[in-house]
Amino acid sequence: MELIAVQDSFERVAKRRKLSSSKSQEIIIQVVYEIEQALSRIQSSSDSIVADVDQKTVLAELKAKLHVVGSQTHLEGPLQELHTELTRYQKVLEKVLHPDISMACVDADFDSHMINQIIIRHFYSEALFDIVDCLVKEAGEDEAISLRLQYQEIHEILEALKSRDLGPASKWISVNQERLRESGSDLELKLHKLQFVDLLQGKGRSAALKYARTYLAPLASRHMNAIQRLLCSVLWEERLDRSPYADLADPSNWLSFAEDVTRAFCSFAGRSIRDPLTVALAAGMEGLPTLLKLANVMAANKQEWEAMNQLPVPLELGREFNFHPIFVCPVSRDQCSAENPPMLLPCGHVLCQQSIDKMSKAGTRNFKCPNCPHGTSLSQCKQLCF
Repeated sequence: MELIAVQDSFERVAKRRKLSSSKSQEIIIQVVYEIEQALSRIQSSSDSIVADVDQKTVLAELKAKLHVVGSQTHLEGPLQELHTELTRYQKVLEKVLHPDISMACVDADFDSHMINQIIIRHFYSEALFDIVDCLVKEAGEDEAISLRLQYQEIHEILEALKSRDLGPASKWISVNQERLRESGSDLELKLHKLQFVDLLQGKGRSAALKYARTYLAPLASRHMNAIQRLLCSVLWEERLDRSPYADLADPSNWLSFAEDVTRAFCSFAGRSIRDPLTVALAAGMEGLPTLLKLANVMAANKQEWEAMNQLPVPLELGREFNFHPIFVCPVSRDQCSAENPPMLLPCGHVLCQQSIDKMSKAGTRNFKCPNCPHGTSLSQCKQLCF
């Protein structure tokens, strides 16, 4: 709804600007026309004496006409309307975009070592190794140097794939072949499929079949259907992109393979495919509107906002930010933990242990579920394990 208001306001500004520009162009054209007409009259006069009189008359008439044509009143209206719409547009943007986001910030103590590690991993993921070397030296994070080889290896693989060079990826898959098979990954097959199709389109049927006998035959027991389909594609050697096997030649297969290699590499290295800084910024941007609204509501009491240890309302983020199962008690708003586990009530609702202890007076009395009229006791509640 807010974006629609921004778009409508922008369209009104664009319309007023167009009208103002059109009016200015009309005046300029009219001024040029009057000047050209005056010059034509002056040049057409042949008698110098008469011409002198005519020139004065023509110039006087031109001055009068220009005064009428270039009158400020002709431009004041369109310009005033444009200024009004620009002012309204600015107010709409300020209302929607909240240019001052500092009001949603609170002072927090951060672990400098953790922050350094997050920044280092971000620069490593962007292949900015020179910057990381400087940061490691200045911040004294020497242990981060051990990560450099890992990030260099995956960047070399990805850069090679951009130019359709499967060499580095093939080497890594060969070294980690057993782990990939144990995890059920089909990266090895995808690698050979890309190489087979590349040979078929580049060097012809003979080279592709020779490659299949060497590298695809050992995989036949586990990927027979895929290999049979590959071999059938050789019948369409010169028109593979117009065949029933056109998907094998789709350029997006290289991008998909690069993503799969990155995912497997990060999994074996024990790190996320997305670096923590990118995730934190994305989550912050998604949660910022809620934080700004909350800050506005609590603006009357600045100290209360600064002193908050947790948000009084849930902050809903997308599923891509759910990295592990969590449960937040609907009563206390606390996130459950090993010391405060989630408990299942007989009615099917779930609360945290501490909330149940408070409502049941440490198990000395029955209590009613806050979500429904069902009554229960502490002994009837069961701990949930995610």
